[in-house]
Amino acid sequence: MPSLQREQELSLLGYQRIVGVDEAGRGPLAGPVVAAAILLSDRFSPDDYALLDDSKKLKHTTREALFERLTDSFIYGVGIVDAPTIDAINIRQATWLAMRNAVADLHTKTAAVDYVLIDGLGYGPGPWNYEPIVKGDSKSYSIAAASIIAKVTRDRLMEEYEAEFPGYGFSVHKGYGTAAHLKAIQEMGPCIIHRRSFAPIKNQF
Repeated sequence: MPSLQREQELSLLGYQRIVGVDEAGRGPLAGPVVAAAILLSDRFSPDDYALLDDSKKLKHTTREALFERLTDSFIYGVGIVDAPTIDAINIRQATWLAMRNAVADLHTKTAAVDYVLIDGLGYGPGPWNYEPIVKGDSKSYSIAAASIIAKVTRDRLMEEYEAEFPGYGFSVHKGYGTAAHLKAIQEMGPCIIHRRSFAPIKNQF
C-alpha cells in the first residue's frame, strides 16, 4: 500500500507544497495521454482513504468514488496531450509535457509548488524540483491520488469520443489495442484520435 513516508521526509527538509504527479494513457493506440497533479494538504488522512492505491489496482466504481472525493477536497491540475502531438514528439516527451502542463494547471490555483513526486523514470531537468519514483503510484499517496485523477479523466474523455467517432468501441477499451479495436481499425481505418506513430497503425496506413 502507498504511504506518506517520502512526503514526510521532504516536509522535514523544509518542503511544504509537495505535489504528486502521474499519467494515464501511454500505451493505447488512440486518444490523448493525460497527466494529473495533486497537492494533498494537511487535511489528508490515510485513515480516511483506506482504499486509495494505484488506479490500475482499483475497481471502476472505487476509482470513480475516490475521484469525486479527491477533486472535491484537494487542489489538483490536469494536463492533456493529444494524439497528433504524441506522433510529433513521441510518447515519452508527450508524457513529460502532460506532466508539466498538469503542474502548471495546479499552479494557477495555488502558490508555487516546492517539490514534485512523479511516477516512473526521470525526464532530465524540469521547471521545478522533482523526484521520479518507480512504481510510485504504489508507494506514495500523492502519486496514487494523481493516478486516479488521470485515469478517470482520460476514461471519461474516451467515452466522449465514442459518440464523436462511433464504431471503434472507445468507451469499452479506452483506445487500447484489443482484438475488437484492431478489427474496427482494419474495417474503418484510423480516425483523427488514433496515434499514427504506433504499431500496427504506422505499418498499415
